[in-house]
Amino acid sequence: MYQLYGHRNSGAAAIEAALELCEVPYRFIDVELAMEAAIALEKLNPLKQIPTLQLPDGSILTESAAILIHLALAFPQSSLLPALPAERDQAIRGLVYIVSNCYPNIGIIDYPERWLVASDHPSRENLVAGARHRLHWCWEVFADEFSRELYLGDETPGALDVLAAVVTRWAGTREHLRHARPGFFAWLERIDRHPTLAPVFARHWS
Repeated sequence: MYQLYGHRNSGAAAIEAALELCEVPYRFIDVELAMEAAIALEKLNPLKQIPTLQLPDGSILTESAAILIHLALAFPQSSLLPALPAERDQAIRGLVYIVSNCYPNIGIIDYPERWLVASDHPSRENLVAGARHRLHWCWEVFADEFSRELYLGDETPGALDVLAAVVTRWAGTREHLRHARPGFFAWLERIDRHPTLAPVFARHWS
């Protein structure tokens, strides 16, 4: 059985949603609810980052894009990645775009002191404001570049849909996109309502 280490309102929601789309058994281990779970996570992933996924054979996968690609290849019937090579390439490109451009800005917003030698309040505020501005701009670029790759409501959502729906929930991104890219915002809400994904998202953000 897959074992997913995470907590509520985290990137683990994307992996949990993907596991649901794959229709495979898994156990969600909330590392904020028990010290034992947090200790177990550190042994598996020294960076203590989530999501961390332990595969049925005991091996470990980290990094959201890598986990999603693994699940797509292991369970092709899930349609997490498109079957056509050209479309699959663009979906993988989109996954890597999110983790390399959007996630880093969220890390700065959440933990600005990690990027500062002298962590005074004005410096933190300036850094966070700049990271938020760049994050929102990165999502505007994503909307312009990748919207054609996203779920339209008459097929199964894919890995790119799931990751976008989760990562846009942070740092005021959804509210920004409501005005800056209303069409993309509507796509995200459509993904949120998918009957397989909605219960997962409700568990994380209710």
